[in-house]
Amino acid sequence: MTSQTTIDKTGSGGDAPVVPSDATPAKGLRGHPWFTLITVAVGVMMVALDGTIVAIANPAIQKDLGATFAQVQWITNGYFLALAVALITAGKLGDRFGHRQTFLIGVVGFAAASGAIGLSSSIAAVVTFRVFQGLFGALLMPAALGLLRATFPAEKLNMAIGIWGMVIGASTAGGPILGGVLVEHVNWQSVFFINVPVGILAVVLGVMILLDHRAENAPRSFDILGIGLLSGAMFCLVWALIKAPEWGWADGKTWLFIAGSVLGFVVFAFWETRVREPLIPLALFRSIPLSAGVVLMVLMAIAFMGGLFFVTFYLQNVHGMSPIDAGLHLLPLTGMMIVGSPLAGAMITKFGPRVPLAGGMALTAIAMYGMSTLDTDTGSAIMSVWFALLGLGLAPVMVGATEVIVGNAPMELSGVAGGLQQAAMQIGGSLGTAVLGAVMASKVDSDLAGNWTSAGLPPLTAAQEAQASEAVQVGVAPVAPGTPEAVVTKITDVAHDTFISGMSLASLVAAGVAVVAVGVAFLTKRGENAEAGAGAAHI
Repeated sequence: MTSQTTIDKTGSGGDAPVVPSDATPAKGLRGHPWFTLITVAVGVMMVALDGTIVAIANPAIQKDLGATFAQVQWITNGYFLALAVALITAGKLGDRFGHRQTFLIGVVGFAAASGAIGLSSSIAAVVTFRVFQGLFGALLMPAALGLLRATFPAEKLNMAIGIWGMVIGASTAGGPILGGVLVEHVNWQSVFFINVPVGILAVVLGVMILLDHRAENAPRSFDILGIGLLSGAMFCLVWALIKAPEWGWADGKTWLFIAGSVLGFVVFAFWETRVREPLIPLALFRSIPLSAGVVLMVLMAIAFMGGLFFVTFYLQNVHGMSPIDAGLHLLPLTGMMIVGSPLAGAMITKFGPRVPLAGGMALTAIAMYGMSTLDTDTGSAIMSVWFALLGLGLAPVMVGATEVIVGNAPMELSGVAGGLQQAAMQIGGSLGTAVLGAVMASKVDSDLAGNWTSAGLPPLTAAQEAQASEAVQVGVAPVAPGTPEAVVTKITDVAHDTFISGMSLASLVAAGVAVVAVGVAFLTKRGENAEAGAGAAHI
């Protein structure tokens, strides 16, 4: 059965949505909001988990398949590149053909690609199927949000998105722990094979439970040129962010791709004003709250993913923890996101998004400032305080910004809005890692030579200093084999102190980004079109 809802196309919220007479309350499993939430959460969990779980398996994959470091990097880069480029287009597919079908195709494809990776015997096959994982994950993620938007009435939507955000946060943070256990006690293939039974479960639940809801004025055609222009612009942007650490920010190739991205976005924006059914109607961004929500999601991801990128190196290479121990030390972050997301949903429903969002980013800024004070001797208790505060700050932003973006978009563009939300998060994460990585590299390059000389160590040649700097940027002491123990201790102290100085500066920059996001949060407001969702849904 297809449930159709006529809504205010302008997004002004002036008229109440009209629910047609054939829209009957959901009975039993089919179309039940909470069972729908469980179903999409199972599918989304796979995608979020694969964003971090694979990092733990990379060393084992490199050894088993004889891959180079650059090839192993593409196991992650290929996945995120495909995901970021395809998200908005995938959201449009859901709006056109229905989010139920799009979700199920995404789950089947993602699980199949995962199984294929586990059966691969070459690094080229692994990277290829990781790209397919990203493409099918892009189908799945916006469709999940579209289903929630269509199924839940406005007064329950924030709570649903809160639980959805909790699943993403817990899966993302829990990836290194689960990955460490699987790689250590089974093999690297199991990291991918685990998605197969999860995908089968999601498909079975989806067939039994999911009900397709489509807006009456859903798109009927495709903006093929718009898809090409947007995909090309997104590719150039994400590619520049991925390659900037290798090429350097001053390199012409980096700025060539950035310029190509800007040109692509400009031409795309011009084309969207000319086509009858644009991929992204630019009128969507006349909604200041929606635009603010997109910007807020980018800023949050810069501060969170960029800042957290260095914490894993800090825990493993400075404190000498195993991947599993490092993951366990991040449990306060995970735990507060799990606890805080549903609570944030309830707060946003009661008070609106502005104060919870601003408060969340303020807590994030404080947490990132606290992380800038971490040292080589900082104990687990102090770390846990800052990690827990970060999780508590992120929870309302994950929930509130998502609701602001999706809730302020017309119902027939809920998939595109979901794609915008996810694309903003992916771009923010890539931007945070690249920019804060550049800040870290600059600080290490600036301090290493002086710290090395002050410790009384033999001077380095330019080539040796460049190699040492690369090692120190990830917290590794550049110790040559056969180095006397006393010299090893000095080099390790210099490397860790220099790494800490770089991480501290990067964390302060992340805190500054979070402070800017506090101001952006005050431009948001409750979704004007949230009522256009499941007016007839039965809870």
